[in-house]
Amino acid sequence: METMRDVALAAGVSLKTVSRVVNGEPGVRPETASRVMAAIAKLRFQPNVAARSLRAGNAMPLIGLVIGDLANPFYSGIARGVEEVAAEQGYLVITGSSEEHAARENDLISALCRQHVAGLLVVPARHRVGSEREARIPTVFLDRPSPAGRADTVLLDNLGGAQQGVAYLIAQGHRRIGVVGAGQSLYTAAERLSGYRAALAAAGLSPDDALLSLGAHNVAHAEECAHRILALADPPSAIFAMNNRASVGVLRAVSARQAPAAVLGFDDLELADVLTSLLALVVHEPMEMGRAAARLLFARLVGDDSPWRRIVLPTTLMVYDRPATTSNGLAGTR
Repeated sequence: METMRDVALAAGVSLKTVSRVVNGEPGVRPETASRVMAAIAKLRFQPNVAARSLRAGNAMPLIGLVIGDLANPFYSGIARGVEEVAAEQGYLVITGSSEEHAARENDLISALCRQHVAGLLVVPARHRVGSEREARIPTVFLDRPSPAGRADTVLLDNLGGAQQGVAYLIAQGHRRIGVVGAGQSLYTAAERLSGYRAALAAAGLSPDDALLSLGAHNVAHAEECAHRILALADPPSAIFAMNNRASVGVLRAVSARQAPAAVLGFDDLELADVLTSLLALVVHEPMEMGRAAARLLFARLVGDDSPWRRIVLPTTLMVYDRPATTSNGLAGTR
């Protein structure tokens, strides 16, 4: 299926000009309109009915949102931000959870396209094999880049946030710092692990692969991973949990073993202020990620044909006032 952008390229005009011709708007010279119509006929372009309906004042149009898991507070925050902006624009949002499965993601995108959504917002799945389907309509990627690389994307400063958090652990005196999270095939995990290693290098510390326990895709897996490194003969005095689900699993393992390890988490966490093992969190605003991505999508829908944009949102280190502990569990200064 060809896109309006393809028509613009074929006719040698701007995306906005094609939009005006398709929607019967004034301001286009007859010879230009004829060239656009010829390109439409040649490419067999079919205008997006949903996007046109809003401009015509008809039924409320739709956009699609594909995320990992709506039950995860991170993704539900994104969805709330998207819905807020969509409501301002007079759109409804259809949301689906891929559960990190590429096949399910592709099925969701196919279903959304059949519903004639005007555009898509996608958090690409963990082991996504790639599909060009979403390129057929305006698409913005969130949290992780497009597998194809050439697309609007809204990301977090994963590397910088992780580096800042781990540097704080080091400043507190921790030298053996474990890591629990997803595997390095996941973009966010790879970036956060790079931040961890950068903090160690800046402090002149050598990484110890025995302290890395990766492959945790949910709370239960994260708990198992944490138990694995806490059972080492020389266990870590602190653990960096690379996402909110990993943080829950790590905290459970630390509690179950009554281990003296401090925990640094990435993503906000409910009840963080009362979890005594939680030393600090690298936090951000999932709703703002949703808002930023939605604004970018709507700009494309009204004809913005500027180069692809990559927006990187900041993170903040939230430190909790906990008594420092040494590796033997005794209170001390670090």
